[in-house]
Amino acid sequence: MKKIILVIVIILIIFLVSFPFIKINNKEEANTVKEIKEQEKLEQKLDEKVDEVISNLTLEEKIAQMLIISINETKMSEKLISELKSVGGVILFSKNITTYDNTVNFIKDIKSTAKIPMFISVDEEGGTVQRLTSLKDIELKSIPSMFSVGKKNDEELSYNIGKLLAERLRAFGFNMDFAPVADVIDNEDNKVIGTRSFSTDANVVSNMAFNVYRGLIDNKVIGVYKHFPGHGYAKSDSHLGLPVIDKTKEELLNLDLVPYKTAIENGLDIVMVAHLSLPKITNDNTPSSLSKVIVTDLLRNELHFNGVVITDGLNMKALTKNYSEKEIYERAINAGVDILLMPVSSKTAIEKIKTSISEGAIDENRINESVKRILKLKYKYLNSEELLSKEILTDSETINIIDEINN
Repeated sequence: MKKIILVIVIILIIFLVSFPFIKINNKEEANTVKEIKEQEKLEQKLDEKVDEVISNLTLEEKIAQMLIISINETKMSEKLISELKSVGGVILFSKNITTYDNTVNFIKDIKSTAKIPMFISVDEEGGTVQRLTSLKDIELKSIPSMFSVGKKNDEELSYNIGKLLAERLRAFGFNMDFAPVADVIDNEDNKVIGTRSFSTDANVVSNMAFNVYRGLIDNKVIGVYKHFPGHGYAKSDSHLGLPVIDKTKEELLNLDLVPYKTAIENGLDIVMVAHLSLPKITNDNTPSSLSKVIVTDLLRNELHFNGVVITDGLNMKALTKNYSEKEIYERAINAGVDILLMPVSSKTAIEKIKTSISEGAIDENRINESVKRILKLKYKYLNSEELLSKEILTDSETINIIDEINN
């Protein structure tokens, strides 16, 4: 009897000792549930807002949201105002970036033409791809290549690179950066990507790229993962022709797609699809940017990506050598792409896409799906864009981050 009583007493003591921890765990669980519910409410509000905006858009305005165009100007003109009214965003290059004040004012003028927030995008990767270094009145310290960042394999450093990129871009008014490069270098003859990649090691690329992306997003610039499903093995340049990637899906999953899988699992918002031929996966030479097998079956259904898909530049010869302008738009949209980057002309693109819809070659519901994803991304990030002071461009913290890579 004494033994039974002793066992009961021990059990009671264990229960009473552990009870506070049980309460703590329950409290933590309650907090998690509360956070999930709050997030669901925010998502619902965002959905409602987007649905309301879409319901008031004409077909032409919806198609316009799917276009990001390049322009030649460095200041606003009547002709440009007319063109900008029919697009969802612009991409600026070195030719558009002159002095600091002129560039800031130009971007402000571009934004002022739109009733829906615009993507103001740029390729600012570091290394060989830096548009801001073309400034004529401020000498920016050059950011080293991402391959040199990958050699450090330092998550905090790569996050700080993303933060640095974001701060520089926000000093001008940019809100989207076509970076990081998530390609895994798998071919020593690859001169197109080269040191733009973080590494030949998929795990290093995965960690470094995602931390650069976090640095961008946390500092209010939308980062764009590129170039899906992986440009690291390509021997040729898709600006000049169609590269062929002679890999199986299993080979891609084990190497090239590792960075994408990691990022998607952690909430990646937008992916750029490259112009690559993958005959062992698609059973033909259709470029990945125009392939439903790659965009819908692989990226969306197999990798469970629910965000925005954007093409690489549609002016690249990998496409223009083999397809008409109308075919490019039809195939890309039907593949599951949301944003068409650098069409020949926004007005021509809208007319050709409208014609394809009237002919039944594109379903208008496919347009609505894309516009909803685009607007959700815009209203998630572009509601309160704050212009940072130009002093951020040359401050000591910037120099210290760059020096850390070089040392």
